[in-house]
Amino acid sequence: MPEGLWAALATPGAAWLALTIAVAGLVRGFTGFGTALIFVPVAGLFLPLSQVVLLIALTGLASTGALLPRAWGEADRGEVGVLALCAAVTVPAGVWALGVLPETTLRWLVTGIAATTLAAVATGWRYHARLRAPGLAAIGGGAGVVGGMTGLTGPVVILFYLASTRAAQAVRANTILFLAALDVVIVANLSLRGLGGGAATVWLAALLAVPYFVTTLLGQWLFDPARERLFRGAAYGVIALAVITGAPLFDG
Repeated sequence: MPEGLWAALATPGAAWLALTIAVAGLVRGFTGFGTALIFVPVAGLFLPLSQVVLLIALTGLASTGALLPRAWGEADRGEVGVLALCAAVTVPAGVWALGVLPETTLRWLVTGIAATTLAAVATGWRYHARLRAPGLAAIGGGAGVVGGMTGLTGPVVILFYLASTRAAQAVRANTILFLAALDVVIVANLSLRGLGGGAATVWLAALLAVPYFVTTLLGQWLFDPARERLFRGAAYGVIALAVITGAPLFDG
């Protein structure tokens, strides 16, 4: 058995990571977002954040095959393209910060960003203006920095885009396409800087991709626009639990 696979199987908290990614896949399947908001805070209890960021990006790519065909036909691909291009430009800045900031500082940033995102969306905050190219560029750029630094690729888009008044189906499709593109860029940047734990992280991502892929498909099958409020309520509860559990405040 390859050494990297042995190291992956011996990862601290491996069973908790598998359970968390399975729940995150279910949430992402029926909402289009939530994986990083659930997985990153919990995984940060067991692993360095640089490894968590690479892990969540790799497993995100693994789920793309399950979600992309449906999302591709429903998304506004021009709008997603602007967001993704601007995010790609700023990801290196976020990855640089990931490599130099103290671990505890990074985990507090994860907690703060995730909690703020959840509070804004759950309380019904809405951005009513129509976003034009400069606004989309700023949102994409912000998402690139935050995603590269913390692995939370969705919150900036969620705050200013997912929380809009658009139909759930369109928002879900756009978010899926954007997160898939951003995952590719983050993996490339982490690899170039030698961050993320190397072969052991790749093996661990491959192992976690199995439950993630299955539950993502299940979540997509469960998705029904008529039950949007039920799905979102369940997602908010799971995200809140993950944020509270992963907060550095409770470190022993």
